[in-house]
Amino acid sequence: MTDAVGFRFGAERIYPIAHAGPDPRFSESLISSVAAVLVGYGYPPFESLEDWAGLESALAAFLYKHKETT
Repeated sequence: MTDAVGFRFGAERIYPIAHAGPDPRFSESLISSVAAVLVGYGYPPFESLEDWAGLESALAAFLYKHKETT
């Protein structure tokens, strides 16, 4: 049995996913929602542009495979 909070030992990793171009799901609304969850858990609020950019970068790094350059 798996769900959003369930873990299976030995399960194959799903993230990061392939990144073929702009993803409409990766939006300012998503970043804002993740920030709100963190604040809800007692982390300090995101007030600077640098903090927002850092959260966006960290989330993108988790979600998407990096494009390989040649």
